[in-house]
Amino acid sequence: MDIDHGKYIEEKKSAWKIFDRIYKKYDLLNHLLSLGFDFHWRKKLSSLTGRKGDGMLLDLATGTGDVLFSLIKHSGGFNKAVGVDMSFNMLSHAVRKSVKRGKSGDVEFILGDANSIPVKTGSFDIATMAFGIRNISDPVIALRDIRRTLAKDGRALILEFSLPENRFLKSVHLFYLRYFLPVIGKLISGDVEAYRYLNKTIEVFPYGDKFIKLMEEAGFTECEKFPLTMGVVTIYRGIKTNG
Repeated sequence: MDIDHGKYIEEKKSAWKIFDRIYKKYDLLNHLLSLGFDFHWRKKLSSLTGRKGDGMLLDLATGTGDVLFSLIKHSGGFNKAVGVDMSFNMLSHAVRKSVKRGKSGDVEFILGDANSIPVKTGSFDIATMAFGIRNISDPVIALRDIRRTLAKDGRALILEFSLPENRFLKSVHLFYLRYFLPVIGKLISGDVEAYRYLNKTIEVFPYGDKFIKLMEEAGFTECEKFPLTMGVVTIYRGIKTNG
């Protein structure tokens, strides 16, 4: 895919503004455009935390809080859970959801940037980021700061879009991303540019072993990848084994 890299980087810097516009339809579109697989992806993410009912959780690019709430539910709860995002409207929606679910006393939502996370060093056991790392201009900078937030032996779990290895499945998926996704996104959200941007970031962002190398460059060890749903998304796990 041919892109103007200068323009692409500038779009990334203001990507949070897109989510400020589409927050009301964001959850619905996630469910529809993933064909409901997003529930499975979040549950699988929870299974990779290695914890049950304790610890400190940090969820970056938390959006409306779906990943954070799923982790609390499927991991038996955490001592504390913090969600960070740059979109005020998405966070406001997450707060409303926490009140509705009776979780307002268990979670905290903070307006902040994943490149410079507003939390203390070494204060979390698990740090997650779902569908947000590809929106960051320099992923390694964000990964290094994620690592900073973790205590020794803490885990980073990154859930991100990827592309299938199978050529036929990859061509079908690219057709879906380029032509079907923007149309449905526009019909429901009224914002066609948001979903054109989405497919662009998916196509050019490094995935698989290339992303593993970024995690290793950021200082994580024992890095693993877990492709899901024929490779349309992948969970990456890395551990902070030293200071």
